[in-house]
Amino acid sequence: MRRRDVLGLLGSAAAGAAMPLAAGAQQQGRVYRIAMLIPVDRQSPPMQAFVDEMRLAGFVEGRNLEILPDGFNLPNDQVAAVTEQMVKAAPDVIVSAGATGTKAAQQATRTIPIVAMSEDMLVEGLVRSLSRPGGNTTGLSILSPSLDGKRQDLLLEIAPRARRIAALFDAGITPAAHTESLQQAARARGVELMTFGVEAADEIGRTINAASAAGAEALNFLATPLYATNSAIVFERVQALRLPAIYQWPDLAEDGGLAGYGPRFTDMFRQRARLVIKVLRGAKPADIPVEQPTRFELVINLKVAKTIGHEVPAGLVLRADKLIE
Repeated sequence: MRRRDVLGLLGSAAAGAAMPLAAGAQQQGRVYRIAMLIPVDRQSPPMQAFVDEMRLAGFVEGRNLEILPDGFNLPNDQVAAVTEQMVKAAPDVIVSAGATGTKAAQQATRTIPIVAMSEDMLVEGLVRSLSRPGGNTTGLSILSPSLDGKRQDLLLEIAPRARRIAALFDAGITPAAHTESLQQAARARGVELMTFGVEAADEIGRTINAASAAGAEALNFLATPLYATNSAIVFERVQALRLPAIYQWPDLAEDGGLAGYGPRFTDMFRQRARLVIKVLRGAKPADIPVEQPTRFELVINLKVAKTIGHEVPAGLVLRADKLIE
């Protein structure tokens, strides 16, 4: 299968990978402490990738690296309180995800470095600019607004007969202008786009049901940690309703979704680890340009397509970077 490499606007994972793997500026005998404020489990594949990348650079758990245990998979209403406790523990770096967690970290400290990953760090006001972030924050801006539009285009290829589709978004982070832009793009193709906001995990199932009841023939799950961390609920409802759907991460198509397009979630954790390494070796977040993804993958799960009785057009199957058969 052909893999497409798309150049990011700023920075690159390759540049980070070019750093020496052996311990460099880290101080001998010192234990570096990292606090994680992220919506994944401690033992999840993305975290394993993060820890592995740190190990390759000479930061090894149990030897000179400690990852604080709190801050994994926190509900939004606990983020602020846990972040305050993290700051009191004085870690060397806080690794955050999304606008909610990153803003909580920024409010709690102006001195501890923060390495974030968010949908659009500039638009969300997390940095002053991508090339010169300023303050104590740098990280990854994952191009979500433009990628949501690309995923909508792919969804219309997956379900070419659909005249009514739905976008499910996170009401806490997705601006109205973003969904309006997607609606305009759909109208230009003669398709009606309905939008459904979700604020918490317990709303996901009934919101998917509501989209189906309103006549949606296909679903686009817009970028947010909410759907990735509750993917089991999403997959169960979508498959029960036999609806084609596309997701933010190609990893999700491997886990049970029909299709996923974007950068690999695990790759993003490796790229973020390389930024953490720069900070631990003495670089200031204010001087580290915000990076963006450099590789995007389309994964199609033909097993799921068979389960829901949907035939993915042959042309799209041939263009996929990976097929699950």
